[in-house]
Amino acid sequence: MRERAYLRQRYAAILCALGRIFLVAAGVMLLPLSILTAYPEEAGHASAFILPAGCLALLGLFLARRFRASSLAELSVEEGGVIVLISWIVVILLSAWPFASLLDLPFSRALFESVSGWTTTGLSVVDVAQAGPLILFWRSLTQFAGGAGLAVIMLSAIVGPTGVGISSAEGRSEQLVPQVRQSARLVMIIYSSYAASGTLAYWLAGMSPFDAVNHAFTAVSTGGFSTRAASIGHWNSAAVEWVTLPLMLLGNLSFVTAWFLWRGRIRIVVRSGEIHLLALLIAPSVAALFIFTCQSIYPDLDESIRVAVFQTISAMTTTGFSTVGYGNWNGFGMLLLVILMLIGGGTCSTAGGIKQFRIYLFLRLLFWELRRHLLPRTAVLERPIWEGDERVFVDDRMVRQTAVFVFLYLSTWLFGVLLLCACGYTLSDSLFEFASAIGTVGLSAGITSPGMPDAALWAEIFGMFLGRLEFIVVIVSLLKLCRDMKSAATRTARREPIKIVDK
Repeated sequence: MRERAYLRQRYAAILCALGRIFLVAAGVMLLPLSILTAYPEEAGHASAFILPAGCLALLGLFLARRFRASSLAELSVEEGGVIVLISWIVVILLSAWPFASLLDLPFSRALFESVSGWTTTGLSVVDVAQAGPLILFWRSLTQFAGGAGLAVIMLSAIVGPTGVGISSAEGRSEQLVPQVRQSARLVMIIYSSYAASGTLAYWLAGMSPFDAVNHAFTAVSTGGFSTRAASIGHWNSAAVEWVTLPLMLLGNLSFVTAWFLWRGRIRIVVRSGEIHLLALLIAPSVAALFIFTCQSIYPDLDESIRVAVFQTISAMTTTGFSTVGYGNWNGFGMLLLVILMLIGGGTCSTAGGIKQFRIYLFLRLLFWELRRHLLPRTAVLERPIWEGDERVFVDDRMVRQTAVFVFLYLSTWLFGVLLLCACGYTLSDSLFEFASAIGTVGLSAGITSPGMPDAALWAEIFGMFLGRLEFIVVIVSLLKLCRDMKSAATRTARREPIKIVDK
């Protein structure tokens, strides 16, 4: 009985937190209606957002009020993982409603677009040329909200103590300041400032105000949805591309690094291992892509340099904007982009992939191992790295966690590639497309389309979802839910024995 009471208490706190998330998500879902003043002809489509938002609001209000007494319970990382998993699934399901209603998409295609938006992937089965302003803005808004972290940034600003467990569960355990609520607000200030600056810069570069807002949202979230079928290549403008590059790089930075950059503490930013790796990879990748791929395809020197720079940064930051198609690219260029997409962006950022910190850690481990063989057997070798403004020492636990994650990531990628190959796609296209899906990138070799087989579509859906929540959260949360439900069911079915005390 004591265990059942404990589980009731813990899950009451979880349900209260979920209720507050759903209330926030309902508010987000109503935001597209704010553009109706500029597009009054879209007013007839408002119900496609009001109805799912109302469902979320009613569910959230019920849970938040019913379990309010448990809202002050401090949740563990595992319990935070349950909140993250359930909230993402419910919000993604209801976010598919506008896509299905306004675009007449089958449920699986509408769900694909919703998953791609909230996970900031950018792969799409929507013909943007036929989509109206409301649905285009909704696509961009899902990426903007999903990039900041629905359960991390928005929720932790209002939930109090539970924010620590939730942010840790979503892979963002580093805080800008000790208080989770204040840290979340600072992140939103930085994030919104990026978007506002990007909107102004895009407008000055020649975009319409609507296009500028949408592309600013999806650039800083490293999402990659565009209002144009040709993405950034629609404008064929160096000015637009040079505005996009810093936005993608800023979105790639971890929130902690962005906070130090915001405060002008350049020395700490430069000392970051992720910044070192970024600087180490970008220049050689741009040079290699220019020499072995772009130079032969795009004879104009200015265009080939622009393509090499833009596509390298778009792939590595997992943004997924494109200026060209890949149908005439050679194997070298495609493989290089696959490697960059797998590496991905910064830890605790809006970007996906394996993450630059993990790759940097492996490179440091290789250096330390080689150095160890050159030192006397009795020598003690320190293994320090910088995390923000703190110098920490790498232990076996950190190495083990990193190795397990990389193994899971690459194994899932290869399994997804096999599924795409089984659907009849070539090996090179399958390697590229599933690296884009699991890395939440959005670049496409042409596999992702409204007519793709259901098996390939669902493989990419699961790849995007697992890539965004980084595997361990999903696995541990599912195991905890199964274990707790089994424990509760067992306790309910089994009657507690009556103890007779002989006085």
